Amino acid sequence: MTNMQINNKITNQQVKERDIHERIYKFVIRVIALTKSLPKNPQNDVIIYQIVKSVTSMGANDQEADGSESRKDFIAKYSIVKKENKETNYWLRVIGDTNPAIKKRIGNLQNEGLELVRIISAIILSAKRKI
Repeated sequence: MTNMQINNKITNQQVKERDIHERIYKFVIRVIALTKSLPKNPQNDVIIYQIVKSVTSMGANDQEADGSESRKDFIAKYSIVKKENKETNYWLRVIGDTNPAIKKRIGNLQNEGLELVRIISAIILSAKRKI
């Protein structure tokens, strides 16, 4: 592999890491993986059901926004992404507070969720300014 190919590969990887769709997808996968490690009990079953619904809705609406045909539709879909992201963050907090054995493990996931809300909010504001 030449230096140019290595530089291009690094650049492509850096671009992929900054891609909001890729970040959301990875967040969805990480949250689902977390739910698989939770102890099985009636309380966690309810929480798992709720968080899987909200995080997968977040990912699906991100993809719908990416394929939107109007700015208004894009804003509407990303507003849903933000709402579902905030709900997912709530459930992550509940999981951490009700499952102390894994609370430290989910800190990075919670931080990513909060950062995604900020990024998505900025995307929505930017899109609204262009109307």
